[in-house]
Amino acid sequence: MIEGAAGTEDRIRAARALLQTAAERGVTLAIAESLTGGQVASSLVEVPGASRVLVGAVVAYATRIKAQVLGVDAAHLELTGPVDRDVALQMAHGVRRLLGADLGLATTGVAGPGPADGHPAGTVHVAVAAPWGQRHRELHLSGDRPQIRRATVMEVCELAIGFLRKDECGPQP
Repeated sequence: MIEGAAGTEDRIRAARALLQTAAERGVTLAIAESLTGGQVASSLVEVPGASRVLVGAVVAYATRIKAQVLGVDAAHLELTGPVDRDVALQMAHGVRRLLGADLGLATTGVAGPGPADGHPAGTVHVAVAAPWGQRHRELHLSGDRPQIRRATVMEVCELAIGFLRKDECGPQP
């Protein structure tokens, strides 16, 4: 299914809001993506001027890449699989360190169409991590594969915006 104009506008609106918030806070971003397969980074670079904030992204689709590249604990991955709160947080911390950014964002989960690793389609974990704190959100999304992936992009952007807007978190402008 091809993403409709409304879906594209929603993704780009969320990306624009994240980039603006990060720029206002003087924060750079790095993205670690699994089920979204690059859609978070792609949404951000759709916005002119994204390079002022976005450092880079890693698509860690295979579980072994989460461990080998992002530094996710291999024993934990073996125990829980990739659809896990701590995996998402470790991915966010790992990409932040790897790419030298202030804030790392991560997505991992099951886009469908069927279940994977004992989790139904729509089970998603998004996370943000910075030296001054971290946040995680577990999602139970509905819809088909493209809808779940699109909703995940918007959710991780919204999580990061909320994290950056907290007065107690991070550098002040």
